[in-house]
Amino acid sequence: MNEPVSGGRPTLEAVAERAGVSRATVSRVVNGGAGVRDALARKVREAVDELGYIPNHAARTLVTRRNGAVAVIIAEPEFRIFSDPFFERQVRGISRELSAHDTQLVLLWVEDSGDHDRIARYLGGGHVDGALAFSLHDHDELPAIIRRAQVPTVFGGRPGWTAPEGTPGVPYVDCDNRGGARCAVRHLRSLGRRHIAHITGPRDQTSALDRLHGYWDELPDGDPSLVADGDFTREGGARAMAELLERRPDLDAVFAANDLMAAGALGMLRDRGLRVPEDVAVVGFDDMPAVAELTSPPLTTVRQDIEGMGRLMVSQLMRTLDGERVEALITPTELVRRASA
Repeated sequence: MNEPVSGGRPTLEAVAERAGVSRATVSRVVNGGAGVRDALARKVREAVDELGYIPNHAARTLVTRRNGAVAVIIAEPEFRIFSDPFFERQVRGISRELSAHDTQLVLLWVEDSGDHDRIARYLGGGHVDGALAFSLHDHDELPAIIRRAQVPTVFGGRPGWTAPEGTPGVPYVDCDNRGGARCAVRHLRSLGRRHIAHITGPRDQTSALDRLHGYWDELPDGDPSLVADGDFTREGGARAMAELLERRPDLDAVFAANDLMAAGALGMLRDRGLRVPEDVAVVGFDDMPAVAELTSPPLTTVRQDIEGMGRLMVSQLMRTLDGERVEALITPTELVRRASA
């Protein structure tokens, strides 16, 4: 690429003169407008490179009616976002795909209910072209806020609500949570385990409920005392494991609804002098290398393509912004066997 010419910031007129076209033609090319022949557009782009011209964002917005920015809304407090590698991987996939579309990421999260007003003002102010929202809980205000702001949105995870009557379905991207849970429990049963426990995620989130339902699919006559509530954190997994051991010291396997809780369960089992997998086999869900490969022993888990789902969310949103109608996408899961089960 040639070095920019000296003497101040290049103007639209300078690009037009270098390319031998009108100023209006340059404006249409650099701001994403249509109706310019390929040969002329190529000349304009060459002139832009030679002069080091940087398009004016405000002008581009007027032409394309887009801001070149997308809000990524995570319905969790800051400490969860930065302590759980799930969010880092999902945001990484989103960021990479947005970059490929020359679009900026604006990260918003919900620390407490007061943040809903802030998010509503921001979305209603027209600062972004669309939104990606995930980790929503039952009775969350965010869907209604997004609907009122009329911002095109794709959700991460199966929504726990239905679209208003007479409107299209809610677009979302999720993995096969229920099928993955069935696979985990089926694997534990194939090992001859008879008393299989489950540590749930928060029951106000659809991913946790779907994994719980998958557990019951494989154990329809199972004992409810083998199920303990967790919260998708390592500490929550340890607490739930301790509770299960108090109630059911005869348990010989546990399926945790995510890897962090499985890691907490492994620590508690070790503290109680139980061997994994000899005494208790353990399976998680997510397959996050930062967790699953570093536990002792390494964790057998259900893999979901977290980063890939982030990319798909962006792809679906961009199709929506182009006027296409998109549907829900469910990605497959698979069991990854390691030493814990």
